[in-house]
Amino acid sequence: MKVPFVNYPLQYKNIETEIDSAIKKILNNGDLILRQDVDDFEKNMADFLGVKYAVGVNSCTDALIFSLKSAGIKEGDEVITVSHTFFATIEAIIHCRAKPVLVDVGEDFVMDVSKVESNITDKTKAIIPVHFNGHMVDMDKLNEIAKRHNLIIIEDAAQALGAAFNNKKAGSLGLAGCFSFYPAKLLGAFGDAGIVATNDQVLAKNIRLLRNHGLRTKTEILLFGFTSRLDNLQAAVLNVKFKYLDQWIQRRRKIAEIYKDKLFDVKNIKLPFNSGGRFFDVFQNFVIRAEKRDELFIFLKEKEIETLVKDPVPNHLHLGLRLDHFNLPLTERLAKEVISLPMYPELTDEQVNYVISCVKEFYKL
Repeated sequence: MKVPFVNYPLQYKNIETEIDSAIKKILNNGDLILRQDVDDFEKNMADFLGVKYAVGVNSCTDALIFSLKSAGIKEGDEVITVSHTFFATIEAIIHCRAKPVLVDVGEDFVMDVSKVESNITDKTKAIIPVHFNGHMVDMDKLNEIAKRHNLIIIEDAAQALGAAFNNKKAGSLGLAGCFSFYPAKLLGAFGDAGIVATNDQVLAKNIRLLRNHGLRTKTEILLFGFTSRLDNLQAAVLNVKFKYLDQWIQRRRKIAEIYKDKLFDVKNIKLPFNSGGRFFDVFQNFVIRAEKRDELFIFLKEKEIETLVKDPVPNHLHLGLRLDHFNLPLTERLAKEVISLPMYPELTDEQVNYVISCVKEFYKL
């Protein structure tokens, strides 16, 4: 049996008629840049997240950069975040000429909030919590710290669309929330796409300027901006897929439940943090910590199961980045242990059980 890590063709096949119809309509009308489909998607996201504004951009990376810039982050400022993230989180800070200050994560793979306050200095201006693998940071504790020190919070929610903490969606608990719709994401476009969610009208207006060359009208330029518009064609695709978002999330949670129930007795692995309670996880990824991780990866590949070993070198240990002075022991340990199992709504129970049986076979259970 083959189990791909993601299955783009199958998802497309399941909603082919709707996707083709949406694309054909765009092409027939010539609606290519900043048209109604973008407006509709921004409204869909704002309503879903429970915020006043959502601004479509071309990637979560730009969403982060524009949010930082619009919040006034500048050269010399310090921004606290983590190394256990996709590198774009740190990259965005650097592109604002600010200084990233990296703290370790906890056993749940997200920012260890208890380590934040000791890293705050008079230069600290913002915190970027990363809601990783579909699981959120404890935003109550983080917001308390931010309020006490007058700091901005910008949420990196690229992997957490639909996740919640105390019934509030990821991306709605800071000044801004930044999302990715990269194809492999829970809600994926057919290319790059991103969005900024916020309740701040001034921030939303500024990001609309930044994404489109600083243009307020076709002839009036207010500032030096960028080319970072959410493509109208991608917005149309996302609007089709948006209708399936809730059922896709529920299917991911069901698959995660099967993995957890049937891998529970494998002592050589650690399953994802069992949060529950205040947390609603969406399982963008199903990540385990595994003994003999690299050997397991090879074994599963031989069984025609695609898995992902991402960032075997932690971001801060890439020597060219000059970030190796941070002491992040758990982050470094995770880089040697984590492996992502297949996780997407089109997986069948049979495929999930095959993955489980092969993991158990590897550990001779």
